[in-house]
Amino acid sequence: MDLFRDFWRKHRRKILVTTTCLGSGLLIYKLYNAHTRNLADLERELANERHNDELIKAQMKAHFETIQMIADTTTLPHALHHLSSRIVEEINVSRVMEKLSRGKGTLVPSEKLHLWSELKILSFTRMVVTLWSVTMLSLYIRVQVNILGRHLYIDTARGLASSHLLEELDLIDREDEQKFLTSADYLATNSMPSLISHVKSAVKEVLKGKQLKDVLTTRTLEETVIRILGLFMSTGSPHHWIDYLMMPQDTTTDVSSSDATVTKFHLLVTETREVLTSNEFTDVVEIALKSCTVALVEEMETQPGLATGIQLAKLLPQIEKTVPEISAVPDKNRFLQLIRDLPQVHLFFTLLYSKPL
Repeated sequence: MDLFRDFWRKHRRKILVTTTCLGSGLLIYKLYNAHTRNLADLERELANERHNDELIKAQMKAHFETIQMIADTTTLPHALHHLSSRIVEEINVSRVMEKLSRGKGTLVPSEKLHLWSELKILSFTRMVVTLWSVTMLSLYIRVQVNILGRHLYIDTARGLASSHLLEELDLIDREDEQKFLTSADYLATNSMPSLISHVKSAVKEVLKGKQLKDVLTTRTLEETVIRILGLFMSTGSPHHWIDYLMMPQDTTTDVSSSDATVTKFHLLVTETREVLTSNEFTDVVEIALKSCTVALVEEMETQPGLATGIQLAKLLPQIEKTVPEISAVPDKNRFLQLIRDLPQVHLFFTLLYSKPL
């Protein structure tokens, strides 16, 4: 004991310091080890999140591409056929051409001039109405299917996260989905007479100084079509042209209804109108109309005369031959393919589809 006490007195400080250092070292090691494990767990968690994010992005990309295909192969062909038939019904160019053909040698000059002037207005009206309608209907249907597709995808993903039974998910009602998609026929079914009337007014204004003997070139024809479109789009209240594509807002809203599925339908309609009134969509419309106008003139340029200049009267039959190409079936329609492949259009709908709810 005496030896131990002597040893303790002589080395107490060293023993205390050594013990403290060992304890501190052990504590630091344990803290470091715990920190390392936490970092490893965090890295695994982040890696899992990155993997899940990439998986979700891949799934959304695949779903997005499927949505675009549905628009091209299912929704658009039906609406386009209906639209084309209605334009032919409302703008009867063949009637005037038959009168001119039957009246050769019998029509007095004033009658002949009147019919040619009528043919001039009707041909340009039909061309511009078809060009505008096909372009806008293509964009409008893409807005619809992307909004609907995004809602269905996100609703399904959210529902599956909290429910294992698909029938328990609160998805958009099938009847409301069909009602929303078939509203694309509103342009052809309800708005066509009014649209034609307003386009015809713009055509008359732009063409009032052009005579049947005037020579038009590729450039002057393109400028003429752009002027007609510009006058039509700018006449009236801002975004007035949306009323040709959609029912007025007050007829699609029933504030007294408490049905959840009806509310979702109204949500889709309201969101569609908001997209159509956005500055981004307006920019896309301008780009698409300009690109389709250029494509139209290029299509007509393949026929003889326009490249070097052709009289307006001789141009009218060429317009009639070219107009059906604008409303051709989607897989044979260069105008629809042009719209779809425009980088600005693709970017717009990519952003629209990926927009959070």
